[in-house]
Amino acid sequence: MTPTQTFSPARFEFDRDLIERLDGSGPRYTSYPTADRFTPAFDEGQYLHWLRQRSIGANSKPISLYVHVPFCNTVCYYCGCNKIITKDTSRADTYLDYLEKEIALVSDALGHREKVIQLHFGGGTPTFLSDAQLTRLMEMLRARFDFLPEGEFSIEIDPRKVGRETVFHLASLGFNRMSVGVQDFEPAVQQAVNRIQSEEETLTVIQAARDAGFRSVSVDLIYGLPLQTTASVARTVDKVIAMSPDRIALYNYAHLPTVFMPQRRINEADLPTPQVKLDILQNSVEQLSAAGYVFIGMDHFAKPDDDLTRALEQGRLQRNFQGYSTHADCDMIGLGVSSIGKVGPCYAQSQKDIDLYYQALDAGHLPVMRGLTLDSDDILRRSVIQALMCRFALSTEAIEEVFNINFAEYFAEELPRLRALQQEGLLTFDGDFLMVEPKGRFLIRNIAMIFDRHLRERETRARYSKTI
Repeated sequence: MTPTQTFSPARFEFDRDLIERLDGSGPRYTSYPTADRFTPAFDEGQYLHWLRQRSIGANSKPISLYVHVPFCNTVCYYCGCNKIITKDTSRADTYLDYLEKEIALVSDALGHREKVIQLHFGGGTPTFLSDAQLTRLMEMLRARFDFLPEGEFSIEIDPRKVGRETVFHLASLGFNRMSVGVQDFEPAVQQAVNRIQSEEETLTVIQAARDAGFRSVSVDLIYGLPLQTTASVARTVDKVIAMSPDRIALYNYAHLPTVFMPQRRINEADLPTPQVKLDILQNSVEQLSAAGYVFIGMDHFAKPDDDLTRALEQGRLQRNFQGYSTHADCDMIGLGVSSIGKVGPCYAQSQKDIDLYYQALDAGHLPVMRGLTLDSDDILRRSVIQALMCRFALSTEAIEEVFNINFAEYFAEELPRLRALQQEGLLTFDGDFLMVEPKGRFLIRNIAMIFDRHLRERETRARYSKTI
């Protein structure tokens, strides 16, 4: 029997001793190289070059669009997103004016109407936009792009600001997937992070999505927040399971107050200890598994019939800047302040400062702040890391054929570290096939980091989150 026949990527084992011993900090690998490796030397001219390459047939696959909406009504103290806190909705009208300029510049560079297989509105709070503003934004996109009927079109929702009518309006605009921010239902925790949100508000939005015909609803939770205990998070997880979302993301809170100013309002003394955080994670994983959710990878869980689960089982799972996906192998164009795109062998990130973003567009330029054109080594290592993060297996023969290398020679420096993790039981590697063992699933970032040449050779000022 071949390794692929005996290997099940959905199997996992929570080895508490191993996780405690090997836990450290590292990238989440929503891209490789990671965003902290992007450079200001990558400019608008280089980005335009790769956009134009699509028009001459460099890549005929449909594209993905990401639109960043930076506005929020209130600040959640745990948040590390690029955001602008305001209650002035007229600022969104100005922002849409500039988004329209950016969409036109990108579309002109592409040279033809691209087909869109995936759309995601992130933020900030995308539903800071009114129904009329959301309609305008979708009309701007549809004026320049063709949305495929089988596409996945998702939006992040704040249930505190969205009612049933808006959910139906989103469905009428073509959205079919929804991500609902919850984080925690405990009143004391909500107070500590300045996000007061009732179960009723949340359930109303989820039920409206089902009634409106959304294909999938995802709920986001965070563990490691102030005042959380194993028992309190268990209550929240039970409540979420009762709501029966299609997907659940259980994120590890990274407390980096020197990087994210709102986190300075969190009392560090109220944060659970690393031991308690691991208790919370272990207990939550057991709860979700008992409820029938499949562990997709890192912090994602999904129902057995969800597209993510099917993609995992069929070896089609991908990973992009929004996390696990079924369409990440396509080019992704980022729109809006701080957005990141991937086109051909390059990554491009827009200005993070909204005034600089506006200035560039006023001058008729794409607001590129930094980026990177990957070399052949980057592309090879990206393929290896993507296989590990998404398929939890790697065929060295396939890599050798695609990239015309000898795997053992090319990765001679990495092999001793692989063997060390093999001794720990995280993986098996016979020279031809690498398989992540069930106890290695929760430490997949540790395995992927072995192949990160930039992490080994170049220092970075980035502060990475804990791998668990």
